[in-house]
Amino acid sequence: MLDTTGSAFDRYHELLRAQKPQERLEQAAALTRAVRELATAGIRQRCPGASDDEVRVRLAVRLYGRDLAKRIFGELPADAV
Repeated sequence: MLDTTGSAFDRYHELLRAQKPQERLEQAAALTRAVRELATAGIRQRCPGASDDEVRVRLAVRLYGRDLAKRIFGELPADAV
């Protein structure tokens, strides 16, 4: 985090340590959902005609890489990144 001062970084960690484990887990899950939603929105913007299945395949490529996505889904769109 090059744009964050040392004192702000320390305060951030202090706030994290003050949270209950369940609160940290819920926050991590919410951030994961947000990342998936942003990635899906980006795929839909770049591929407006993509079906839900194609979006799911492209999301798998984005999150897990081509090799794993190919093992799961078989053929992949050539331009999926």
